[in-house]
Amino acid sequence: MAEQQRDQGDGRGTREGAQDVPEAWGRSALPEEARAWEALVATARRTVFEGLVVGTSGNVSVRVGDTVLVTPSGVPYDRLAPDDVTGVDLAGRQVLGTLLPTSELPMHLAVYRTTDAVAIVHTHAVHATAVSTLVPELPTIHYMAAALGGPVRVAPYATYGTDELAENMLRALADRTGCLLQNHGTITYGATLDQAYDRTAQLEWMCRLWLTASSVPGLTPALLSREQVAEVGERLRGYGQQG
Repeated sequence: MAEQQRDQGDGRGTREGAQDVPEAWGRSALPEEARAWEALVATARRTVFEGLVVGTSGNVSVRVGDTVLVTPSGVPYDRLAPDDVTGVDLAGRQVLGTLLPTSELPMHLAVYRTTDAVAIVHTHAVHATAVSTLVPELPTIHYMAAALGGPVRVAPYATYGTDELAENMLRALADRTGCLLQNHGTITYGATLDQAYDRTAQLEWMCRLWLTASSVPGLTPALLSREQVAEVGERLRGYGQQG
C-alpha cells in the first residue's frame, strides 16, 4: 500500500538540506516533551510487537501543550532515538526535529483541534481492517463498545494523508473515542498514551471476536442493544480505582 511504502524507507534526512534546518525547528525539546517522546516511542514499538501494525504503517502522537509530538514518516520505531523527537504546532508547522512527520498528520491534527485528546494511536490491525471492509458499523458483539462511547462506526474510504480522510474520520468519531477507517485501519484517542493504546487493542479484539463468531456456519451471533451498551457506559464511569 502506498502509505506503507512511503513509511517503510528510512525518513532520516529526507528534507532537502536537512543540515540547514530553519531555526524554528532547531529548538531543544522541553523536559516534558522529552519525557512524552520517550513514552510515544515505547507505544509505537508496542504496536509492532503486539501485531497491530506491520513495519511503520501506523502512527502515534501525543500532545504537550500546543505542541504535537508524532512519529516521523519512514523511520522504523526500533531506530528512533531521543534526538529524533518530531513535533508540530496545531497548524501543522514543524517546531521540533528535522524528520518528516507521519503522512497521516492531518488526521491527528483534526482530532486535537476538535476534541480533548492528549494521545492518538492509528493502526492497520488485521481484524479491524477486515471488518472495515464488511460493515458500516461494528456490530455490538461485546459491551466494551461502551468504552469507545458506543457502537463503533466506519469512516468512508478516502486516500491516506488527505483532508477528506480526516473529515470522514471526524464524522465517524462524533461522540466516540475510536472508529474504523474503511479499507485502512483504526484510530483511537485518549487522555494518555496508555488509554489510547488500550482502546485500540480493545477495538481490534472486538473485531476479531465478531469475525470469529460470524464464521460459525448456520449460526448468527447474538448482539447487544444500544440500550444495553449505554447502560454499560454508565457503569464504566465508576470502573477501576477511584481517587
